[in-house]
Amino acid sequence: MRPKNWNPPIEPSALEQSIVKRIKRAKLFTFLRQHRHQLFDQEFQEELSQLYANSPKGQPPIPPAQLALATILQAYTGASDAEAIEALTMDRRWQLVLDCIDCENAPFSQATLARFRTALIIQGLDRRLIEKTVELAEQTKGFGSKQLRAALDSSPLWGASKVEDTYNLLGHALKKAIGVISRQQGRELSELAHDIGVDIVASSSLKAALDLNWDDPDEKNLALGIVLDALERCENFVQTQPESSEHLQVRSALETARLIEAQDVEIDAHGEIKLLKGVAKERRISIEDDEMRHGRKSKSQRFDGYKRHILRDLDNGLVRAVGVTRANIPEASVTDAIAIDLKYQKVNLVELHIDRAYQ
Repeated sequence: MRPKNWNPPIEPSALEQSIVKRIKRAKLFTFLRQHRHQLFDQEFQEELSQLYANSPKGQPPIPPAQLALATILQAYTGASDAEAIEALTMDRRWQLVLDCIDCENAPFSQATLARFRTALIIQGLDRRLIEKTVELAEQTKGFGSKQLRAALDSSPLWGASKVEDTYNLLGHALKKAIGVISRQQGRELSELAHDIGVDIVASSSLKAALDLNWDDPDEKNLALGIVLDALERCENFVQTQPESSEHLQVRSALETARLIEAQDVEIDAHGEIKLLKGVAKERRISIEDDEMRHGRKSKSQRFDGYKRHILRDLDNGLVRAVGVTRANIPEASVTDAIAIDLKYQKVNLVELHIDRAYQ
C-alpha cells in the first residue's frame, strides 16, 4: 500500500512561533518548518511514494515526507537512528519540523526510519532529496552562497544484514539454495536436506548440529571439511534438477558459497583444509547484503557495513552533498561524485576542510 501525501499546517501556530523565537542557532530547523510544504510538494511526495509497493494489503505506510525530514535532520545533527527517535519525543525543534509537538511517542519507529533510508539510497533518491533541499534554500535565500566553505568527513554506517563467520556464511548460503528448491518441489526443507545428505544445513544452528569442540583447531578443520562436503553434495544434486539449476537464486547462493571458500579457505602443504590466515581484500561478510564489508574507524576499532561521507557548509551547517561507499574503500574514491554534486549546484568551492584520507 502506498502512503498518502503528508499535509501538515503551513501557517505556524502560536506555540510553534514561540518555539521558533527560542531557536538561536541550528537555523535549519526553522527553515524546514517554514518551507516543508514547498520542499515536499505534491509532485515530490508522489515521487517518494514510489518507494512502496502499490498493494491493497497492510497498514498505510508512514508518509515518506516525514521520514525524509528526519533523514535531513539526522545528517544535520549527526544523530543515529536511536537518537533521532529519542529526539522526536524530547526535542521540540525536531517536533516542530515533523509536526508532533509534545508527542509522547515518536510518529515512527527506528526500524521504519532505517528501512526508509535504505530504500531511499537504493532508488537514488537520497541525492534528489539533498539537491531539492539546496535548491529551495537558495531560492528562498534561507541558506546558500555561491562561495562555498565546506568540510568533508566520513563516519561509519553499520550494515543492517547479519555478519557471520566462514562456517555460518557457507551454511547460510546452502540453506538459502535448498530453501528455494524445497519451495519449488513443495517439500519441507528438512526433508530435502536429509535426502541430499546435508541435514546440518536445515538445522537452526549449523555449529550446534556439527556438535564439535570449537576450541580444538583439528575439530574446527574437520567442521570446515564437513561443510564443504555439504556444498559439493548440494551442487551435485542441483545438476540433476534442471529447473533448479537454472533458478537465479539457487545459482547465486551456490556461487556465493564458492566465493566464500575461495576467500576464506586454503589447503596446507599436508593437504589439510583450514581457514586462511588474514582477511581477503574484498571478503564477503554477509549473505543477504553482498556490498557490506569490514571497515576501520582506527587500527583498533572495526565496523561492518559502509562509510557515509558528508559535505557540510561551514557557514550555515547545511549538508551540501552525501556519498556512501563500502566500508573498505578509501575515502578519496568518493570525491569525484561529491564534485559532480557541487557542479550541479553551481557553487564555487573556495575552502575545503578534509583529513589526509581524502587526499
